[in-house]
Amino acid sequence: MKAVVMPTPGGPEVLEEREVADPVRSDERDLLIRLKAAGINPVDTKMRGGGSYGSGGAPVILGCDGAGVVEEAGPGCQRFQPGDAVYFFNGGIGTEPGNYAEYTVVDERFVAAKPAALSFAEAAAVPLVAITAWESLFDRGNLQSGENVLVHAGAGGVGHMAIQLARRAGAEICTTVGSEEKAAFVRELGADKTIPYKEVDFVDAVLACSDQRGVDLALDTVGPEVLEASFPAVRFYGRAVTLLDPKGISLKQARLRNLGVFLELMLSPLFFGLAEARAHQAKILGECARLFDAGELRIHLHRTFPLAEAAEAHRLLEEGHMQGKAVLTME
Repeated sequence: MKAVVMPTPGGPEVLEEREVADPVRSDERDLLIRLKAAGINPVDTKMRGGGSYGSGGAPVILGCDGAGVVEEAGPGCQRFQPGDAVYFFNGGIGTEPGNYAEYTVVDERFVAAKPAALSFAEAAAVPLVAITAWESLFDRGNLQSGENVLVHAGAGGVGHMAIQLARRAGAEICTTVGSEEKAAFVRELGADKTIPYKEVDFVDAVLACSDQRGVDLALDTVGPEVLEASFPAVRFYGRAVTLLDPKGISLKQARLRNLGVFLELMLSPLFFGLAEARAHQAKILGECARLFDAGELRIHLHRTFPLAEAAEAHRLLEEGHMQGKAVLTME
């Protein structure tokens, strides 16, 4: 099969398309899936540059997000059969090769039926950002109807999913954006208040629109400096969730305000082989599929690239100006 491999860590130029051996089922619950599309995420670029998550044996194949059609189902499979359209989060870190390829093998427990309303490219853009947003808001942040939430970088991959999920949960949403174009985009998704963080102090803006009380929950998708700066924007006894390593920050304001500070890394179940947690993530994808098909959720696909142009896709992602997601397509 054709696959994009990473012979050595480095810049985007190290990615190259090669012929490699087809994957083979090894467990009775395995599905052989012909990939139609693979999502591209920041973790891919970090690993390509020398990250520490590992990605199976050589040659390394990146890509955690995938969508495709089942070609073979093991004798122990009960949920999916050949011909079924599926999407999933699997491979690319830990011990399994990723989805920058024409075929992959996935345990059916970790797979969900593809939303009928989405193309394969759109579906492949969903898993990491949808699972991350869901776990951050509900599993870590315990977001409740009627609460206020601050989503940083609302026009980004995780941010634009978090806005929609929070809106559906009945929350009031404010979000930071870097341009009027992005402000218009997130308002379409359901954001109540957009904050141009380059022009105003986002803490002042949050307090002004919450009667100086602060939000119930802040979701940091940017980094430790933003997390620390967000603590004064959260109400006393509120919660903050971050997707990044909070190294080097002061927790003084969080302690003074009695905040619950939570860490979210949706990669852990895959990296550590936590089957129950991975099955939970597949259930999240199943629920999201229902919401996509009901018209209650949408994914913003910024651009698609053919498989052979993975290096160019990585360059675009690393420029940092993308609104939504980029995807590789195999046809």
